[in-house]
Amino acid sequence: MNKIPSFTINHEKLLRGIYVSRKDEVGGEVVTTFDIRMKEPNREPALHPGAIHTIEHLAATFLRNDAAWKDRVIYWGPMGCLTGNYLLLRGDLESRDIVELMKRTFSFIAAFDGEIPGAAPKDCGNWLLHDLPMARWEARKFLTEVLEQITDANLVYPV
Repeated sequence: MNKIPSFTINHEKLLRGIYVSRKDEVGGEVVTTFDIRMKEPNREPALHPGAIHTIEHLAATFLRNDAAWKDRVIYWGPMGCLTGNYLLLRGDLESRDIVELMKRTFSFIAAFDGEIPGAAPKDCGNWLLHDLPMARWEARKFLTEVLEQITDANLVYPV
């Protein structure tokens, strides 16, 4: 079997950041898949399952309510390796196009105080697996260390 494209990225050189993972044409329209990489793979601890689950709930809710982007959001969800998330948006987009959106998203998560949207038994398949304090901490870390000082090295996959 051939490797899928995301397994051909050199994870030993991959930094935290925002990357275009792929672009697909669906129904005559381009869908851009973004790799929102919050952790350096294999070089720092992965996100705790409770934290990334809470980040998923908060980011998906925020993005689907963002006035400028809500009609373009297709999906937000965690990577199996727990080092980041995938964001699928309608449109032929580049990493730089969503930096401000990601800053707003992670600012929202970092400051969130209250009941986690969808974190009830009737709404979620694993409603007990949430960790808001750690989600806030991880969001703040990603926001301040990466998004607020983003460079091309955090926007283009390494060779």
